[in-house]
Amino acid sequence: MAPRRHERRPRRSGGRLVKRLLIAGALVLPLAAGCGAGPAPADRDRDGHQTADELMQVTEPHALSGGTLLEGPVFDEDGRLYLVDVMAPPGEPKVLRVDTEEETAEAVYTDDTGAFTSAQISPVDGRLYLTDIATGSVQSITLDGTDPQTHFTGEIDGTTMLPDDLAFDPDGNLYISDTRGMLGPGWETPGRVIRIGTDGAATVLAADLPSPNGITFDEDYAGLWVAQYNANRIDYLALDPTRTQVTAAYPGMYVDGGKARVDSTAVDADGNVYQGFHHKPEIHVYSPEGDLLTKITLPEDAPDLDTATNIAIAPGTTDGVITVSGPDGGYLYTFDALAEGTRQSNGG
Repeated sequence: MAPRRHERRPRRSGGRLVKRLLIAGALVLPLAAGCGAGPAPADRDRDGHQTADELMQVTEPHALSGGTLLEGPVFDEDGRLYLVDVMAPPGEPKVLRVDTEEETAEAVYTDDTGAFTSAQISPVDGRLYLTDIATGSVQSITLDGTDPQTHFTGEIDGTTMLPDDLAFDPDGNLYISDTRGMLGPGWETPGRVIRIGTDGAATVLAADLPSPNGITFDEDYAGLWVAQYNANRIDYLALDPTRTQVTAAYPGMYVDGGKARVDSTAVDADGNVYQGFHHKPEIHVYSPEGDLLTKITLPEDAPDLDTATNIAIAPGTTDGVITVSGPDGGYLYTFDALAEGTRQSNGG
C-alpha cells in the first residue's frame, strides 16, 4: 500500500487499547502505511530526558476493536525492520516489514488463528520466530513470510503457556515469558519463564511470577531481565553457565508506573535496560545498577497514543525506534540510544 501523509486528528479520551483483552479472544487489524515528520536530532529537556520524533504511521485501528498494537520490532542484517500487529484479524497483515528510509510498510505474513505478540530472528537458522498468545505456541517463518512452522505447542508441566515475549541465547535456545496472571491481581502469581531448547524440549526456568512480560538477556548473556507486568518491577535472573538453571533471582528496578504497567524490555551494548509500558507512551532507561538514566517521551502534539511497548536499536548504531500504539493507530518513533544496538536490543 502506497505511503500517505499522516493528518493529525483531534485527540480523544477513552477507547484505550487493553492488551490483556487478547487473552479473552479480541483479535484485529488492517495495514496502513504513512509517514510523518521523519527522523531528526533528538530534543532533551533540562533533566536529560529525550523527546522522540515521529517517523511514520504503520497501522490504523480496526473497526471491530477500535485498536491496533505494534510489538516485537527487530532489524535483520539488511536493516529491514520487522513488526507484529497483535490485533490483526485473519487475512490482515500480522507480520509487517518496514523500510525506515522510505517510510513504507508492507505485509509479510498472516494466518487464521494467531495473535503474535513478539518476534525474534534466530541466531542459528535465521528464521523469524513468533510467540502466539492465542494458541500458546511458538511459530516461525522465513524472512520473506513463507514456510510457516510450529516450533512448540502443548502443555508444559500440565499447563499451556500464554507466551508474550521471547529471547534467544547464542546457541539458539529460546526463553519465553509465560504471562499467565495478566487478568488477575498482582498477588496471584501463576506466571512463568519457559526455556525451549533447540531440541524442542520445554522446561520451566522460573515460576510463581506476577505475569512476566518483557524478557531479554543482559549484555553478556549471564542472566535475564524480566519485567513483571502485575508488579511494576524488573527482576534479574542470574543463570548457570549452561543457562538451564536460575542461580539467583531478585528485583533489579522498581518502576514508577502509576496506572500503567511494564511491558517489553531491551538492553543495549552497555547493559542499559530500556523498559516499555502498557498505558504510558514513554520508555524508561535504567543503568544495570538500577539508576533511572533517562525517559524517552512523545512530543506534546503527538497523536492519541497511550502505549509504548517496545524499542529496537539498529545493530552497531545508536539509531532507535519505538513501537507506539493507541486510539489513533500504530506508529514508529525514533530516538537516540545511550549505546549501540545488539541482539538484545531487537525483538521480543
